[in-house]
Amino acid sequence: GVSAGGGAYSPALTDFVVMTEEARMFLTGPQVVHEALGEQVSMEELGGPRVHSRNGVCQLVAPGVPEAMAATRELLGLLPQRFDDRAAPLAPAAPAPSLAPDATVPTEARKVYDVRDVARAITDGGDILELSGSWSTNMVTALARIDGRPVGILANQPRSLGGVIDAVAAEKAAIFVDACDRFGLPIAVLVDTPGFMPGTRQEAGGVIRHGASLLRAFASARVPKVTVILRKAYGGAVITMNSRDLGADLVFAWPQAEIGIMAARQAVGIVHRRELAAAERRDTALAELADGYADEHLGAERAAASGFVDEVIEPERTRERLAWAFASLERR
Repeated sequence: GVSAGGGAYSPALTDFVVMTEEARMFLTGPQVVHEALGEQVSMEELGGPRVHSRNGVCQLVAPGVPEAMAATRELLGLLPQRFDDRAAPLAPAAPAPSLAPDATVPTEARKVYDVRDVARAITDGGDILELSGSWSTNMVTALARIDGRPVGILANQPRSLGGVIDAVAAEKAAIFVDACDRFGLPIAVLVDTPGFMPGTRQEAGGVIRHGASLLRAFASARVPKVTVILRKAYGGAVITMNSRDLGADLVFAWPQAEIGIMAARQAVGIVHRRELAAAERRDTALAELADGYADEHLGAERAAASGFVDEVIEPERTRERLAWAFASLERR
């Protein structure tokens, strides 16, 4: 139905909002908007689910009331039933045999893929409940079960903007981490990002403030937090996406992962700019230097040797290691 005026604050104050296709939420209705601004707008355009699923107010959209009730039951089934209790575990269910993490992620850093396929490959039954899926699509937030245990999954999405973190993505991630902490849900963080989005638009949009909110959320969360670096973690994202410095309990990395202040090609372009300027074939020289730089400075084994990564794991062991980690951390 319609939630208007001061009543619109009530759903916004809750942890999760489920809307039907016919639901409407707004502080001022179409008539008031027209009288105040001369703007002609329908209730749907002003506060329908298309609007609020894209601005972070609404987490789930359902066609009608029966589907909304079903979605709510699914959501509640992944949450604790009491404020002082843990979410109830179920009997573990393995992912579908066709789901394989290593088959999902291309080794080429610039190729895109859907990180939700990785999430499905490591969760019970290959099932995830994505929240706020239409808002800031370069950051995925979802609930699922790993080895029967309810968990939150936070992941960069290479399929959208290459998985870069912008101001809105950082805000979305911080809200999700806070929610998982309130409900006592362990968090699995899947990292594959070139870093934070640069530019005047992002700075004007408060990327520093929103990035700091994400840092604060991870640093203050008391639930188990485990990171898996899938392919790349560059720049400020190395720290921001649940690093050991922020209090991550464990950090895993796949063998092909690259971890550093910036990508190899960008680093080489700065460090060897004179050599590249004098090269007869700049592209060839850049590629060779970048390969050497990546091998020497960005490899997962190097990150493990420096203590930034706890263990380098094969992709097919990701679910197993996460299940072990959460079981071990639950007893602390």
